Amino acid sequence: MSVNTASVETLDAIDVSDPGLYQNDVWYDLFARLRREAPVHYCPQSPYGPYWSVTKYDDIMTVELDHDTYSSDSSLGGIQLAERPMNARTTSFIRMDPPRHTAQRKTVAPIVARTNLQNMEVTIRERTAAVLDGLPRNETFNWVDKVSVELTTMMLATLFDFPWEDRHLLTYWSDVSITNVDAPEAIVRTEEERMAELDKMGDYFRELFDERAKAEPKFDLISMLAHTEATRDMPQKEFVGNVILLIVGGNDTTRNSMSGGLVALNDNPDEYAKLRTDPSLVDKLVPEIIRYQSPIIHMRRTATQDAELQGQRIAKGDKVVMWYVSGNWDEDAIPQADRFIIDRAKPRRHLAFGAGIHRCVGDRLAELQLQILWEEILGRQMEIEVMGEPERLYSNFIRGIRTLPVRILA
Repeated sequence: MSVNTASVETLDAIDVSDPGLYQNDVWYDLFARLRREAPVHYCPQSPYGPYWSVTKYDDIMTVELDHDTYSSDSSLGGIQLAERPMNARTTSFIRMDPPRHTAQRKTVAPIVARTNLQNMEVTIRERTAAVLDGLPRNETFNWVDKVSVELTTMMLATLFDFPWEDRHLLTYWSDVSITNVDAPEAIVRTEEERMAELDKMGDYFRELFDERAKAEPKFDLISMLAHTEATRDMPQKEFVGNVILLIVGGNDTTRNSMSGGLVALNDNPDEYAKLRTDPSLVDKLVPEIIRYQSPIIHMRRTATQDAELQGQRIAKGDKVVMWYVSGNWDEDAIPQADRFIIDRAKPRRHLAFGAGIHRCVGDRLAELQLQILWEEILGRQMEIEVMGEPERLYSNFIRGIRTLPVRILA
């Protein structure tokens, strides 16, 4: 699907903040026009106030890497287009600049280090095999619930050493955190309802934190937070914010790429056939899925000083939005960027994980889970047919898929 951008008479009238663009999957032409005509574009009016759009790959990298000029700090508004309320009760290291960001990020990084991923690979593969073998055959079911959500929820529970019987609370809290309260399908209807549910989450995790703090250090995220100097004395606001960050970060990228990859392969049968013929292409398939899906639509920064980007004068305090979905489709940086190609020469040249100090800490884990999923699917020679259009999330931040009807042919 595409939107008729010819109906937009002036560049000033373009507002890519509308969550409906992403729910209806009609954002492509608008960003193509911005990349051509106004790669650094000012939107003077939107439901989120005025903002700059940065739409080309290299310019996004410039903003991403210059954290002195373009801040993530929650006190300036944080990382989302929607303005962060001044009385917000949570923050996290992704909403911090160095040096606080650096110290807190280092606390959790070891759990996704390469050596630990090797230790987790057997468990991930066993769980993936069990989930795939338990799927129905010759009947339509929701891939998101049965596969994407189930696999990512189990992985989150392992990372936190979370009570197994309550593990689906992790997915629920992730959904509460990112839902747009104005969406018809919103699971909370007001910011007050959202905070009430996240307070419950904070109380649950605080009990786990206190227990782990009294015990010997273990190799799970809660124990790491409890036994590291930079995080063990966090106020509740930071503690809750970092838990939310770790849950959403460990859930949404992987979950939506697991669903989006299946959509992309079904929409591109020649590429699917290529993969079946040569399963070794999984190594290149995985980053291509992540680029093509772009699970994080944007990240926002706030200018800490007057700056200039592509000839545009950005004023101190201006909201600057890096549109990853656009940068990942930038033809000047990625050849045939609008095509899904599973054997690209440089498949990891994408912005889906961000870059620099804020690059997704769990990028390798996300790739590993996707790699194992597709290795196990191909090893079983499963024929998975998408039976209808995906139902997408109403959001300008997470490019998510809520339902995906599929059928596995026996």
